[in-house]
Amino acid sequence: MSKRGKQAGGKVVEEFLSEAQEIVEGLGRNMLAIDKSSSDDPDPELVNELFRGVHTLKGLSGMFGVEPLSRLAHHEENMLDDLRLGRRRAGPEVLDLLFMSVEVMTGILAAVRDGDDPQDPLLAEVERLVRAFEGGGEAAADAGEGAKRAGCQPADIFGPEVLEVLTEYEEHRLRTNLKNGLPLYRVRARFDLAAIDTELDAVKNRLKPVAEIITYLPSTAGTDMDKLELDIIVALEAAADDLAAALEGVDASVEWIRTEGKESAAGPSVVPSAATKSEEGPSRADVSVAPQAALVRAGAGDGGRALSLRSVSQTVRVDIRKLDRLMNVVGELAIVRGAIARMSEELKVALGRRELAIELHRINRGFDRRLSELREGILEVRMVPLSQMFDRLARLTRKISRDLGKEISLIVSGAETEVDKLIIEELSDPLMHVIRNAIDHGIEDVEHRRAAGKPDTGTVALTAFQKGNHAVIEVEDDGAGIDGQRLLEAAMRRGVVDAEQAAVMSERDILNLVFLPGVSTVALATEMSGRGVGMDVVKTNIGALGGVVEVQSEVGIGTKLTITLPVTLAIIPALLVTVAERIYAIPLNTVTEALLVSPADARPIMGVETMTLRGRTLPLLRLDRFFGAPREGALPQGSCVVVASLGQRRLGLVVDGLVEQQDVVIKSMGPSLSSATCFSGATDIGDQRLALVLDTSKVIEEFFSAEGGAAPRAAGAE
Repeated sequence: MSKRGKQAGGKVVEEFLSEAQEIVEGLGRNMLAIDKSSSDDPDPELVNELFRGVHTLKGLSGMFGVEPLSRLAHHEENMLDDLRLGRRRAGPEVLDLLFMSVEVMTGILAAVRDGDDPQDPLLAEVERLVRAFEGGGEAAADAGEGAKRAGCQPADIFGPEVLEVLTEYEEHRLRTNLKNGLPLYRVRARFDLAAIDTELDAVKNRLKPVAEIITYLPSTAGTDMDKLELDIIVALEAAADDLAAALEGVDASVEWIRTEGKESAAGPSVVPSAATKSEEGPSRADVSVAPQAALVRAGAGDGGRALSLRSVSQTVRVDIRKLDRLMNVVGELAIVRGAIARMSEELKVALGRRELAIELHRINRGFDRRLSELREGILEVRMVPLSQMFDRLARLTRKISRDLGKEISLIVSGAETEVDKLIIEELSDPLMHVIRNAIDHGIEDVEHRRAAGKPDTGTVALTAFQKGNHAVIEVEDDGAGIDGQRLLEAAMRRGVVDAEQAAVMSERDILNLVFLPGVSTVALATEMSGRGVGMDVVKTNIGALGGVVEVQSEVGIGTKLTITLPVTLAIIPALLVTVAERIYAIPLNTVTEALLVSPADARPIMGVETMTLRGRTLPLLRLDRFFGAPREGALPQGSCVVVASLGQRRLGLVVDGLVEQQDVVIKSMGPSLSSATCFSGATDIGDQRLALVLDTSKVIEEFFSAEGGAAPRAAGAE
């Protein structure tokens, strides 16, 4: 970024990054849509959207002094201009270059964010390739000139007044549709000036499935000063009846425009919609308009509403750190609410204060309702759809599959599932590792797939859905699967597992070895994967988010990884419990139930304390022992079991007693207590008391990974 841009301040830079990132991600989505079409002649609207996005990015980066990004966008704009004007075909080499440009743009934005030099290492190479494409569309341009000389021309249909107001792109699309023999129609629509934006968008959405919209022209035929009439010129890609059906209920009339200088038996002269059947559209000679005069006249009779400077957008960008501060305030208010409740109870027993206690209790209930609404509102603002991350993963899948020479089909479902913005950012890298491993040594090469009777194209399915207070993300491939025996042998060679342990390991335990550092079934390490580095990082990062990852695999069929995460980490409802006269908080999103138990309910099975709950065996973990303060003997009378579950695993946490349920804001314990990995942080529970928040996922993971299921001991506990 230039000196001028750096001096603008951090807030301005963040505004730039937010808007630029939004544009770049939009470019990536449109490129993926074009790539999926598998055609050298993609949807012209998508190509035009790409052009407009790059044009906007060029201006934005130039304004903020990010010269490398502005320069790249300028070259790419020239190339996209050739594509949208038909001077070049969108072949595979062009799409590859466009995708590479998006990656370079993302790298430049990351450098600006981190305060580094935004000269991405690939920038020079990409610029060189883009420049090589600039001006290289002569053959396509010659073909375009031939199209101008052959067949029906726009001048044969429209007068010079119309042609003069068409942009170069609109004229190109008009010529292309005439060359392809598509019939042209004029849709004359009437809109209320006060609702022009929403009504016009609704008409566009109706037209797009059946026709290409070429241009909008203000009409001079209207006399109602509260209405604005537009002539929408479209090239019909479906039947005339489909066009009439698409405009059912719209205040519009439809007129077929003569092409090739003669009437067509297939095209009706007028196809009025249900809303307007009283007047016919003008003849060909009536198309001539004076756009500027029509717009000025339309706005003058409506109190200037058409010239309003109000923004159409109803959204604002908010720094996630501001929401964090608000959530901390909500947490503090929850403590105040608890203090008021306790004060109300104390006043009840005070002589002559009963009426005051009742009034205070009523006020506190109202305060509690409003506080809950405030908390839910802030959480809703923090929630964003997983599609933000899935779009980036789709581009990654395309790049890796190209690099490895494999054909991969990525199937995405549930992208609308919402989770906390911070969780999405922290989840991106782990999911990237999972996708890379699936493509690299999960999906076989073509020869092996054919030998196994599989299609040449491998499939990676990315699925997301909400399950209670958790979001579940599944990554499944139809590759070779994980050979459990080879995985076990690799773990034994590295000394991670000995022969005695291997003899009693279940299939599930063996598959979980893939998450251990340095354990891999791949004989030859590649640039992508195979060094045993990655899956352990996946598990660590997901665990840090309070989640768990599970693996299922079948040799020759494929592998599925299931990631279960809380939807938010900002503020959570927790169950306060007592263990050895201290209070701890257990996140409620992992708690299924809590119940009283007696000493006779517990019994040992293979060295693990268990109980029977509704016909199923539930392993127990005494938290006093886990925290390093064991009490020997049977379960104390009056103990409680909190049943915690994560994914498919259930564990009974034995505590001394239950206190209450409370919303808590988790705060970091700092580096000095970082060794206590069984806790995700601490929280203020009022009366100047602190409670440690149990990281239930870590506890469950440690319990089931301990040798023989023996109760583990909390790391860092004394």
